[in-house]
Order: sequence, then C-alpha cells, then structure tokens
Amino acid sequence: MEKFSFRKRMKSFYYAFNGIKTAIKTQHNLQIHLIAMIIAIITGLFLKINQTEWLILIFIFALVIALEIVNSAIELLTDIVSPQYNTKAGKVKDMSAAAVLIAAIAAFIIGIIIFVPKLIQQIF
Repeated sequence: MEKFSFRKRMKSFYYAFNGIKTAIKTQHNLQIHLIAMIIAIITGLFLKINQTEWLILIFIFALVIALEIVNSAIELLTDIVSPQYNTKAGKVKDMSAAAVLIAAIAAFIIGIIIFVPKLIQQIF
C-alpha cells in the first residue's frame, strides 16, 4: 500500500476542480442546470425557506450536477472507445443521460413542492 502523501491529495483536488471547470466550460446541459440552481437559490432566499428545505435542495443540486458530470464523462469515454456508430455505445450514452433526466425531473418536482405553496402565500 502506498504511503499517504499530502502533495498527492492536493493534486487530486486540483484534478477534480479542473474537471469541474472543464465540464462547466464545455457542457451546455450543465450550464442550464447551474442556471436553474442559481434561480432556485435566489428564490429560496426570497421565500425564506427553512433549513430542511435548504438541505433537500442542496442534496438535489449536488445529485443533478454530479450525474451530469458523470454522464458527460461517460459520453466522452464512449466516443473515445467507439468513435464509429455502435448500437451498444449509443445505449450506454442513452442510459447515462436517462440518469440525469430522472434526477432533473425529481429536482423539478421538489422545487414545485417547496416553492409553489410559498409563492401562493406571497401572492395571496
């Protein structure tokens, strides 16, 4: 087993942050998710949502963004491994995209459950 190295741990953080930066710059769907997240945060601040609601939102933000980054990585790797059209490679890409879609739908429903009653209260 390799000896613990603080320097190697710091390098791993560098690589992870580089991955986040690359994903934000190159993945349009991730950019859309980040905009939705910012809108939800501003709305949450405006509506003064409670701590439990913030925890739920933070969890779903992290889930959607992490899945989007994993999906992008799977698609990139699939393109490298199978540059020509391949039915199985297409199914891999479709299934990884489906995981993001499921999380995004859940995030949307959670947003409705948290925000709509509070918005109705504000209006009426």
